[in-house]
Amino acid sequence: MESSFNMQSLLAVSVALGIGLLIGAERERRKGSGPQRSPAGIRTFAAASLTGAVAMLLGAGLLMAVAVLLVGAFALIAYRRSSADDPGMTTEIALVLTCLIGGLAVREPALAAALGAALAGLLAARDRLHHFVRGVLSERELHDALLFAGAALIALPLAPNEFIGPFDAINPHSLVAIVVLVMSVSALGYVALRVLGPRYGLPLAGLASGFVSSSATIHAMGRRTRDEPELMPGLVAGAVLSSVATVVQLALVTAYLAPTLLAQLAWSLLLGGAVAVLYGAWFTLHALRAPDTTARGSGRAFDLYAALMFAGLIGAVLTIAAALNAWAGDRGLLATAAIAGLADAHSAAVAAASMVATGTIQPSLGVVAVLMGLSTNAMVKAALSIAAGGRAYAMRIIPGLVLMMAAAWLGILL
Repeated sequence: MESSFNMQSLLAVSVALGIGLLIGAERERRKGSGPQRSPAGIRTFAAASLTGAVAMLLGAGLLMAVAVLLVGAFALIAYRRSSADDPGMTTEIALVLTCLIGGLAVREPALAAALGAALAGLLAARDRLHHFVRGVLSERELHDALLFAGAALIALPLAPNEFIGPFDAINPHSLVAIVVLVMSVSALGYVALRVLGPRYGLPLAGLASGFVSSSATIHAMGRRTRDEPELMPGLVAGAVLSSVATVVQLALVTAYLAPTLLAQLAWSLLLGGAVAVLYGAWFTLHALRAPDTTARGSGRAFDLYAALMFAGLIGAVLTIAAALNAWAGDRGLLATAAIAGLADAHSAAVAAASMVATGTIQPSLGVVAVLMGLSTNAMVKAALSIAAGGRAYAMRIIPGLVLMMAAAWLGILL
């Protein structure tokens, strides 16, 4: 037992020393030389981290508090001496934090090591971060980033995670999550637009976002066409390619839950996915041929009002679906699958695959149920394309959805 304790102590001290050396090495390179050098380098940071670890080993919380106060006092004195030449106090704060991380290494060595590496990386990225905030990130983009952080880190955790409203169909936490999701999808497209340009970034962003939510992607791309109609080919390509992700996810879900269902659904998914790929590739080629003269990132990263409207629409769809489901009950699997597809095509697939796996229904009926959910979901996407992007955008999206569903239903005959 004593040996185990000693090994744990040795591990904690070793991790603390490694953390101090890692952070101190970065500070050492920046401290300079001569009388004007910064007060703390590799030895000081290593000592501070070891101080925290030893304090936790000897006296736990009380001695740790004393150690942090002493390190903080020394850091304050050093700051007062050097503040005339360097008003920043990053080194002093990092020194106190290093002491705390060293103490944390006694209880949570893995977490302490991760925090130490994160702190060292943050310190090393000073020039790049300053350039990004001052020279790359605009004031509007900073505002959007703060708004997104507030929605994701404050509103989402505080939203009640319980079902309320008619038929207990509305979950406030889920609706806020949808708002954050739409903001994320739109922001991903914006980042891709800035990094890769409209010709490459938008199709790739649409495909990637489709694995999160194809409906949200179609909505977000449509909203951007209103502000930047010159990006129409790339936005349509991204919106259409998001449906490819839907097909891939359906295949993965059915393969995991009911391989026999996937065997009968294979042609439908292959044909539907192939049509989506070809249709998306057509608009991708148009996007690649378009002149790359658009100012990258000239719009907003996302539209909060549009995200709220989308969440409200999904809430209305969920309420209607719950009402219809309460009316239909268990009398019709196909009706239930169609209702579920109004909100999410995968929920219908999960229900059908689960019933096929348990032998409740035959795989042939499961195929029809999956396609029913996919079809009603395509109808919702068509409605979203009209509401979000207007007639010009919808006239490019809806034919792809129709061709995709026609190919999927044709696959039953094969």
